Amino acid sequence: SKMTVKAVKMPCTAPNVYTKVPDGGWGWTVAFAFFFVEALTYGIIKSFGVFFNDLMESFDETNSRISWIISICVFVQTFTAPLSTVLSNRFGHRSVVMAGGVLVSTGMVTASFARTVVDMYVTIGVVSGLGYCLSFLPTVTILSQYFDKRRSLVTAVASTGECFAVFSFAPAITALKEQIGWRYSLLSVGVLQLSIVICGSLLRPIIITEREEVKAQPPEEPTETKYMLENEQTRTSIESIDSGVEITTSPSNVPGKTKAEPKSEEPKEHVQILLDNKSTPPEPKTKLLDFSVMRDCSFICYAFFGLFATLGFFAPSLYIIPLSLSLGISKDHSAYILSAMAIAEVFGRVSAGWVLNKKPIRKIYIELICVVLLSVALFAFPFASEFWGLMTCSIFFGFMLGTVAGTHIPLLAEDDVVGIAKMSSAAGVYVFIQSLAGLAGPPLAG
Repeated sequence: SKMTVKAVKMPCTAPNVYTKVPDGGWGWTVAFAFFFVEALTYGIIKSFGVFFNDLMESFDETNSRISWIISICVFVQTFTAPLSTVLSNRFGHRSVVMAGGVLVSTGMVTASFARTVVDMYVTIGVVSGLGYCLSFLPTVTILSQYFDKRRSLVTAVASTGECFAVFSFAPAITALKEQIGWRYSLLSVGVLQLSIVICGSLLRPIIITEREEVKAQPPEEPTETKYMLENEQTRTSIESIDSGVEITTSPSNVPGKTKAEPKSEEPKEHVQILLDNKSTPPEPKTKLLDFSVMRDCSFICYAFFGLFATLGFFAPSLYIIPLSLSLGISKDHSAYILSAMAIAEVFGRVSAGWVLNKKPIRKIYIELICVVLLSVALFAFPFASEFWGLMTCSIFFGFMLGTVAGTHIPLLAEDDVVGIAKMSSAAGVYVFIQSLAGLAGPPLAG
């Protein structure tokens, strides 16, 4: 018999149900949302260096104490990653990202009224930091679930949102500060970040269900033989179930003359048939946070890899403007250096996604090579003494940062790390481990 699948139009709030990973479909909308979430989270964090000197002058603090604003923000963002996973599994990715957008905007707007650097620690560091975590991690997790073969490339391209944000925000905020001051500029950024709520509303959950295989029916048998077999094996045909016809072993329901079983057996057989066809096994209970990945040696090694790689993620973009000003480079040219770093990161992310999609060797090895080259880029900065030297170092660093930053979390979904089934919980634990590097990196550089 043939089983027909009815297409039902579901509202935008309902989950998308597929029989396999779609590698597209609504996933393109999720990728579009992720692009803007990246721009309004990491893009703002990396552009925060434009406020650096203004905060030092306004609060009369050292560069190290000012750097703790972003350091605390990154630490809270990564340290609360397991909380983000738990909330996503409990309330859904959409609600968590929308709540995160509200927190991010609230923290940044409140920071524009701060009177001390400690106020900035609380508003941007804690409040916005928590919002960044609730916004970013669920978005990248659900995007990984919508793609399989093209996961690396799509995620890398969508993650270029932060690069375009740095490229456009750094000069724009610098110009805006000249007109309205740093406080109103910070207020404007906070209002803009409220757009994360709109991006979160586009994150429809996805359900992958395995297609049920329907076995071919045996050749038609005489009515009496078929009836007796169905009685003995307590089965009904798929056509009977679909049409809603109740099947019993009563002779009146069998066409033609057949030898019926004794009536005393009817209730027992009747109940058995209904149970066999209508009972469904209980659904497995979803764990809010699965720490079993901590027993996986592959995951532990990869987590330490991410821990040390993250040490160099934020310091250059945060300090490149103060460093260039200390070398006698003007404010406008300093902003251009940061923008050039962002554009180079775009090419790095797209290149990494393209190479990983080709899979010339194991993806882990490609990631390792990129991190080694990223370290070389960091070593080059102290040797730059003029504009073009610093520009060259920034472009090289931006490209290598792009190859790592856009792929290191989606790589968790690969089978040689944890696999797509444990991606959600693994991402929370992985980013939690990274929190130590996020906390230590900027102050050490300062």
